[in-house]
Amino acid sequence: MDRFVLLSMTVNGERVERRVDARTHLVDFLRAELGLMSARVGCEHGVCGACTVRVDGEIVRGCLTLAVQLAGARVETIEHLSETGEIADLQRAFYERNAVQCGYCTVGMLMTAAELVRTRPDADRAAIRQYLSGNYCRCTGYQAIVDAVATVLKQHKEALSP
Repeated sequence: MDRFVLLSMTVNGERVERRVDARTHLVDFLRAELGLMSARVGCEHGVCGACTVRVDGEIVRGCLTLAVQLAGARVETIEHLSETGEIADLQRAFYERNAVQCGYCTVGMLMTAAELVRTRPDADRAAIRQYLSGNYCRCTGYQAIVDAVATVLKQHKEALSP
């Protein structure tokens, strides 16, 4: 029995087709097959959040998801969110609030923060902390990250106010 599977999906708006080992995790597929290095391999247990990507509009852990599970799916990485400008406000706030240090966790933090901004526009600081709690950061102490996300949420509210 051949353990390789022909896989077809849309990644960052482009249709890709590859023959992959059925045991290949999404994060490894993105990195090794497509050269998308932003999603990182951290804990390989779905705990640290470094491998966070978006699949069909929902964030998932790329280390826990087999690539073959996503046949026909739409996968988006931070490269796509950056190129489209979707997270420009978050990137700016992370920079201005010094919420980026070594950068290892940044992709997962931004992907998760983008999901929070999209789905929980009224989140307070406690809710932000809770939402981001599945992402580890060894450098910033989280305060600056929470500040950055709170800043963006506040800016969005102000933009919607008459």
